[in-house]
Amino acid sequence: MQRLKYLLVQMLPLSTLYVFHTTGWQTFLPMVLFFILVPVLELLLPVDSANFDEKIAADKKNESIYDWMLYLAVPVQVFTLVYFLFIIQATPFGTLEFWNRTIAMGLMCGVLGINVGHELGHRHSRAEQFLGEILLLTSLNTHFLPYHNGGHHLNVATPKDPATARKNQLLYTFWFTSHFGSYVQAWKLENNQMKHQGKATFSLQNRMVVYTIANILLVTSIYYFFGTITLAAFLMAASMGIGLLETVNYIEHYGLKRDLNERGKYEPVRHHHSWNSDHVLGRALLFNLSRHSDHHYNGSIKYQVLKSVQTSPQMPTGYPGMLVLAFFQPFWFLVMNKRVEALNHN
Repeated sequence: MQRLKYLLVQMLPLSTLYVFHTTGWQTFLPMVLFFILVPVLELLLPVDSANFDEKIAADKKNESIYDWMLYLAVPVQVFTLVYFLFIIQATPFGTLEFWNRTIAMGLMCGVLGINVGHELGHRHSRAEQFLGEILLLTSLNTHFLPYHNGGHHLNVATPKDPATARKNQLLYTFWFTSHFGSYVQAWKLENNQMKHQGKATFSLQNRMVVYTIANILLVTSIYYFFGTITLAAFLMAASMGIGLLETVNYIEHYGLKRDLNERGKYEPVRHHHSWNSDHVLGRALLFNLSRHSDHHYNGSIKYQVLKSVQTSPQMPTGYPGMLVLAFFQPFWFLVMNKRVEALNHN
């Protein structure tokens, strides 16, 4: 069960495929599961902050089953997206079924597409990074990889990082500042890399050039083969996936800051610069993403052996519940600002 709990995420594609073939109120199933049932259960289930001991963690790190559960996301996501294009083409525009099928695909783009793409994008193997790029492409969010690894992990919890939410920053403005700010930074990072290597900026050695071509090819292909309405549905699903990512970014570092040292440089990234959650369902559904403090402390650590550290600031519930709370901004500020202030006074 330690291994197979990460297969719980497959409830999402299964419920999405169900939505593709049902009608009426049943098409709300994925939203009910992930934004009502899971958050409620996380309030009721005990928190698990236990870690593997060093020997077991060394063994777990090399168990291939954990990798294959990530790889499984690629054919599942690609198949579901292609199937969605056919299904939504045959669904009358503006109906309840049209909107809820699009939303279900948007959840897939955020949870399987971007989240698993994020995990694979941290791997050293070029083949695994390529699988991550395929997943990120399904949300038109390929710039995430160079920016996240080369920008966010370096500048997190500082004013230089657009993906770190400031205290009292509105979620709905953060979506735009984070997404477009990270896009600009991704270009700057890749352009600087080309300059450092003595290569032309606009060449196929520049990942942002390749990603731009791939995004254009995907969008134009969907328009050519499926038409305007289907393209609009895909763009809405991809935008929802990006919105989920940016909401997760919002909750992960909200209000946290790294201090400047006596030399005017920011202190190294520590566990207390990310919000953490040990709630079991959120951990399983998101491949331990909610043990985010340890991930930022060392981005190359595989998801299955991320640790819970006592110095990490803790969220009151898991990521699914925190996502819901973030949408209700007055309640978010009421809950989280007290925690931010308590941390600043320590």
